[in-house]
Amino acid sequence: MQATAKARLQIHFCVLLWGFTAILGKAITLPASALVWWRMLLVTLALLAMPRVWRGLRAMPNRLKLAYAGIGVLVSLHWLTFYAAIKLSNASVGATCIALGPVFLAFVEPWIARRRFDPRELLLGVAVVPGVALVVGGVPGTMRLGLVVGTASALLVALFSACNKRLVEHGDPLTVTCLELGTGTLFLSLLVPWLPHAGSAFALPGPHDATLLVLLSFGCTLLPFALALVALRHLSAFGTQMVTNLEPVYAIVLAALLLGEQRELGWTFYGGVAVILAAVFAHPWLGRRGEPARAEQLAVSEGHGTAE
Repeated sequence: MQATAKARLQIHFCVLLWGFTAILGKAITLPASALVWWRMLLVTLALLAMPRVWRGLRAMPNRLKLAYAGIGVLVSLHWLTFYAAIKLSNASVGATCIALGPVFLAFVEPWIARRRFDPRELLLGVAVVPGVALVVGGVPGTMRLGLVVGTASALLVALFSACNKRLVEHGDPLTVTCLELGTGTLFLSLLVPWLPHAGSAFALPGPHDATLLVLLSFGCTLLPFALALVALRHLSAFGTQMVTNLEPVYAIVLAALLLGEQRELGWTFYGGVAVILAAVFAHPWLGRRGEPARAEQLAVSEGHGTAE
């Protein structure tokens, strides 16, 4: 098998694993805040066990560490709102909201990257509006708050993806991931006690939740990240974007197969999803094929393709 074809299969497998993040988030009974805190903590501890990460931390300038730490706060807020959206609605709604990430990125990236706004990217935002209207109409009233929180999560994806892209050349991928998730863990340690919660702010997971958390942390975070590090050597940013755009598709299909969520949502929801995904898939065509994708762009997001 040619290296490019193998890399493409690896990326598809990674995106499929990322699609399970919404499913596991719904299946884990912990509140969103405790779920995210445990996930970030487990991944950080695993990365800190790698000598390569410590070497990268020692070599990184303090100013750059602070920049990545700030991004880590955005990452933690993204994951917090993503899983809160799933808890308030369901996995399909959460995944659909993340598909809005490229739309926000079309407006956010020119501001953060200090480049001219591209009018063609405005078309992406305009094209998504009818889809969002259909999605809202197809979601039960009890899930509308989840839709709003999920949309905020998509905006946070755009913010930290654009920030990561601006700093993409300055740090080892594993070191950057460890620094961002470690900072996110510390930030949540300070924030979560102030959020509404029943019982302990950092609930200790039972055997069922602990098993799913391990799958989420290592099977859906570290494993696909490691595979992506290899695969991205042979793929362009354009090709990677097209594959990673499938993540909400995989998540919605898995939610229907494993959770039966298709019975909770109206046909207009799926019509809106189709419109949104059509615009998202058109996003890479708005620009030319870019440089090879970087691992940092895929390291810490549920919307891994939003930082082309």
